[in-house]
Amino acid sequence: MAAASLTDTQGIVALAAAAVAVVALIGCLVSLIALRRLRAGQRVVLGEDGQRDLVAHAAGLEQAFAELREYVGDAAERLERRLGGVEHALQGAISHSALVRYDAYNELSGRQSVSIALLDGTSSGVVLSCIHHREQARVYAKQVRDGHSELELSPEEAEAMRLALAAPTGDVRAAAGDVPAGDVRVPSP
Repeated sequence: MAAASLTDTQGIVALAAAAVAVVALIGCLVSLIALRRLRAGQRVVLGEDGQRDLVAHAAGLEQAFAELREYVGDAAERLERRLGGVEHALQGAISHSALVRYDAYNELSGRQSVSIALLDGTSSGVVLSCIHHREQARVYAKQVRDGHSELELSPEEAEAMRLALAAPTGDVRAAAGDVPAGDVRVPSP
């Protein structure tokens, strides 16, 4: 029997089979690399154990999101209750104040007398007046509820209360200028 050469039919078939085997081997290597990348991606998504499938993982994620949504809703509800309590408590804090200076006795003593309004968010609080004379000083306090004083206010006290309620929350207003007794000058904003 004669030796087969690469040019006869058997040799060509052998060369074609070898070429197909090389292409199949290259295809196997490419598939192996793709499979490794896929498994690395699965480990990132599913974790190191990788015992669950994607459907079980998606169901677990959905349950975790539902639990998170419930927790956030509960936290928001608790925060809303606390915020309501804080807002209620702040209604009683002094949030409106004003000071009016004047010369109560026309002594040209440098406007040493003052009326101060200290009011909360419900327009309640106190109006204090300090009347200074050369030899003495007197302090008067009048309670205010819902914007009305329990006693009649002097013009300076009424002006201090008006300025306090007209000012933005937390803004302290003070009347300035030479103000004779009983006359109050309002500062320009």
